[in-house]
Amino acid sequence: MKKIRYSVIAVTILFLISGFGGLYGSALAGDTVTSVFGTWLSLLPPLAAIIMALVFRQVLLALFVGIWMGTWLVGEMSLLSVFTSFFTSLTQYIVPATADTDHMSIIIFSLLIGGIIGIITDNGGTRGIISFISDYIKTKVKGQLVTALMGFVIFFDDYANTMVVGNTMRPLTDKLKISRAKLAYLVDSTAAPVATIALISTWIGAMVGYIDSAGQGLTGFDEAAYSVFIQSLPYNFYAFFTIIFVLMIAWSGRDFGPMLTSRKNLYKARHDPDFDDYNIYHEAKDEREPTNKVSHWSNAAIPILTLIFGVIGGLFITGEGSSVQDIVASADSYSALLWGSLFAVVVAIMMSVSRRLLTIDETLDGMFKGMHVMFNGVLILVLAWALSAQTVDLGTADYLVSVFGEVLNPLWIPVLVMIISALTAFATGSSWGTMGILMPLVLPLAWKLGGDAGLDPEITLIVIYASVSSVLAGSVWGDHCSPISDTTILSSIASQCDHVEHVRTQLPYATVGGLLSIAALIFVVVFDIHWLLIYPSGIVIMAIVIFKFGRRPNPDDYMP
Repeated sequence: MKKIRYSVIAVTILFLISGFGGLYGSALAGDTVTSVFGTWLSLLPPLAAIIMALVFRQVLLALFVGIWMGTWLVGEMSLLSVFTSFFTSLTQYIVPATADTDHMSIIIFSLLIGGIIGIITDNGGTRGIISFISDYIKTKVKGQLVTALMGFVIFFDDYANTMVVGNTMRPLTDKLKISRAKLAYLVDSTAAPVATIALISTWIGAMVGYIDSAGQGLTGFDEAAYSVFIQSLPYNFYAFFTIIFVLMIAWSGRDFGPMLTSRKNLYKARHDPDFDDYNIYHEAKDEREPTNKVSHWSNAAIPILTLIFGVIGGLFITGEGSSVQDIVASADSYSALLWGSLFAVVVAIMMSVSRRLLTIDETLDGMFKGMHVMFNGVLILVLAWALSAQTVDLGTADYLVSVFGEVLNPLWIPVLVMIISALTAFATGSSWGTMGILMPLVLPLAWKLGGDAGLDPEITLIVIYASVSSVLAGSVWGDHCSPISDTTILSSIASQCDHVEHVRTQLPYATVGGLLSIAALIFVVVFDIHWLLIYPSGIVIMAIVIFKFGRRPNPDDYMP
């Protein structure tokens, strides 16, 4: 009751703040129609959703309140519209977010992945893989390392990476008493970072497209978009530092901050139902032990491999070009994901029935139960997309750019771009949306300011490469920290971890990588230190952080 009462009070205060701010802005402008586009008020809906999610631990409620407030801000902002916007938020933003073709593709893909996991759970495949791996993995360190390294296997797409690795490794990490929050971190931090630096991935098409459109029309700039992406890779410090940090955390067996508390509380959360406030350890219904079923790793490995190669095949079928890079860059990644996942579902059904592991009714029942596990996460995804679309209508990104754009200096552009990208992705919950909004602004800005300042052309190109990588890196960093991010939400879904717990425990680790990346950009671009010297220094700093602040939890914390 207290949470509900505080939520009502918080929503009322936020509505009053936005209302008075909008009226004040209109009075200054002398307008009769309130406009909040590109003003500080455009930050209120995502901030309201973020604050409510963190404080009240109710993500669905928080997202809807943010959308409700944004709909009110977009409309008349009258007392009556407080009530009418409650309903129009559904028809104006939530339904269109669901009707979007790409979004519906992700929803169906998530449901199909859930169906695959449900089938291979019931036919004994998941337990077969765990039994096979368990013969070689007996410690938490090895379990974490294998989970992290699996992120490199499914390098071509962050969604597929998250869903497959999280769902496949969850039973093993549970057996090794690795918390769901730690699993979610390992999955989330090896998904988007790997996809952004992979030479062939579903991200490449979007990134190269953004770079190509941004570079068109620039006098004297004729470098190919894919070449710009390749040249920008060394400056994508956040992606590389995050991957290295994940491996170091897994290898050391140490944790710090909320993640350490999450690990120490694992046993109590697992056995004391009154303690499970964050749902750290959640026994999903589809993880029941089967009866009289043969558990063999091939029951899961074949459908999963079908998914992987099916998606890759879909990319080559839908893509065009003379090289692998051109084919992947032009491919329809959403169709490839759908085709691969549907093919994998069919293979899983055929294997389960033909091997007489399950009847057709049992197979379909397992598939539907697996899809049901995804339902809550799908709702969160839809609301997150609606809120992201709303930030575009409110001009949230435009406001952030206008605030920081007044102090731009050519050599400091990459640093400021990294910060702006991170803030935008954090507030909007969309890394791809952030890249699409900022890339057309950043590349021309860096090229123009570098030329106007009389910088050497080679230095200007370095600024451009670093700025491009900063858009990508900042987008992923903000995405990792945002509770309304789709990839962060998917990581929580796949790991069956409480979403707020995942965000809370991952935030300090993401902050280390983000701050270190900002420092690296300053040394490389501003002080002209070669990037090859930065990475060894960054590794040393990360090792110091881990061994200075990290601790291995007391084994007694896991004992009955």
